[in-house]
Amino acid sequence: MKGGPVSPARGRLRRAHPAVRPAPTAPRRNVVLTRATLRAAELLGLARKDLAVVLGVSASTVSRLDERPLDPARKEGELAVLFVRLFRSLDALLGGDTAKARLWMHAPNVHLGGVPAERVRSVGGLVDAIEYLDAMRGKV
Repeated sequence: MKGGPVSPARGRLRRAHPAVRPAPTAPRRNVVLTRATLRAAELLGLARKDLAVVLGVSASTVSRLDERPLDPARKEGELAVLFVRLFRSLDALLGGDTAKARLWMHAPNVHLGGVPAERVRSVGGLVDAIEYLDAMRGKV
């Protein structure tokens, strides 16, 4: 070959394998978290004012989430991540049956010491509910 061997990467752009995608940028990650949180609250039958309590923000802040998405690096974003984790655990445990998930969320639970929708209003209650669901999933 004239000029020696050519590096395979020289002269062309390297593409990532289609299954390997770069991590979403921070603003995109914020939007994804916000949408997932709002969708989880909706599917679990949690009113936006109740979601505001779970996230530790005002109801007006929740109503403005379209304009100002949740940041996972802030307190309310961390709580949103936990809330979405609770939803995903419950969804996996119940096979995607949202009616059963909503029922579980609003019915008294002896193991949690109350109604999950009321318990998740505090950080401790949210963590307790996640740990309970994780333990239940471990049995499956």
